[in-house]
Parts: sequence; structure tokens; C-alpha cells
Amino acid sequence: MKKFALSVFFTLLFCALSFAGAIKVACVGDSITYGSGISDRAKDSYPAQLGKMLGDGYDVRNFGVGGATLLSKGNKPYIETDQYVPAMRFLPDIVIIKLGTNDSKPFNWKYKADFEGDLNSLIDSFANLSSKPVIFLCRQVPAYQDRWGITDSIIVGEVFPIVEKVAKERGISVIDMRVPLENKENLFPDKIHPNAEGAKIMAQTAADFVRKVSLKKGLPK
Repeated sequence: MKKFALSVFFTLLFCALSFAGAIKVACVGDSITYGSGISDRAKDSYPAQLGKMLGDGYDVRNFGVGGATLLSKGNKPYIETDQYVPAMRFLPDIVIIKLGTNDSKPFNWKYKADFEGDLNSLIDSFANLSSKPVIFLCRQVPAYQDRWGITDSIIVGEVFPIVEKVAKERGISVIDMRVPLENKENLFPDKIHPNAEGAKIMAQTAADFVRKVSLKKGLPK
């Protein structure tokens, strides 16, 4: 029993030390980030797969919340969820923000005039952290069916242009999650959420950006 306890102790200590000094990546988003519909989301959500791809030098955390909106007047504002404060307390080195899908619902998009300001406010909340993270925005994955109010034409025609405008003004890179998943409806069982294979493509797409990040603080190229 004593040997077992010591074994557990040293295993936990090793894990703790391995994360100390690791590059911290916060994945902020909605149910697609969370991994809804994926049977083993702890293993196969896109943040989980991203962590495996990046390896031991990274600590990737999933701060996705089902139904979350970027809009502060939306039906479930991300900034009012139980993952927003933990995401900031994590003091990430890198933040990947993928919000906007649920904002396309008509009862949320009626507040579209606030989207640009709310996006800037969310970016500011992370940019002002002491860790001074690199921030990425995302183009949303395809919505293969207008469902639960989610409207692909609004995402493409109205959400994307705002995301790209803000990114250009602030010098932020945009990770295109849409194009790699176009013509892959078979990876979306409910037409909205990607399965584990679709999440893997998302992770691969994000990993290409994360690996290229170079900061004075010593993040790898």
C-alpha cells in the first residue's frame, strides 16, 4: 500500500512538473469547442486532440460552453458562463476564440450591431492579462443545415466579415476552420457539430497556427 501511495505521489508530481513551464493554450468557444456529440469528448474534442498533437510542451485546456454566444445580449453570453473567469485565471500564452455560431440565431442576431464591440471587448479581456497572450480568432465550421436557429448564411455573410475586420484592425490572425471541413457533411452527424474525425481536422488546422507562434517570452516557432 505504501509503495502504491508513493507511486501515485511521484506520478502526480511528474505531471505537475511537466505542466510547469508549458505553453498554455486556452480554447474558448461554444459546443463545437466543448465537443458536444462526441462520445469521448475528453479524448476526442478538438482541444483534446490539439493537446495531443502539440505534445508535452503544451498545456491545452477546453473552455468551451454549449450554446454560448459572443454577443453580451445573446441568450447565453460567454462572458456570463462558468468558463470565462477560469479561462482568464489560466493566464494562457495563446487563446483561440471560436464564437459566433450561436450568434447567428435570429433571436440573437437582432443584436448584430453589438457584435463588433463585444468581440473587441472579449479580445481586450484576454489581451490585458499579465500573460499577454497571442490571440487567434476563427472562421466557424460549416453549418450543413439551418438548425436550432443556427443560420449558415448569416455566419458566412455577416459574422465572418466582422471577425475579419476586427482581426485586420488588431493584427490578429484568423484560423479558418471552415474551408478544411467544406464538403465533409459526413463528419457532421447532426449537421452542426463535427464528430471526432471532424474535430481532428480542426485540431490539425489550429496546430499549424500555434506551432508558428513566436514570442519574446520564448514560445517556439
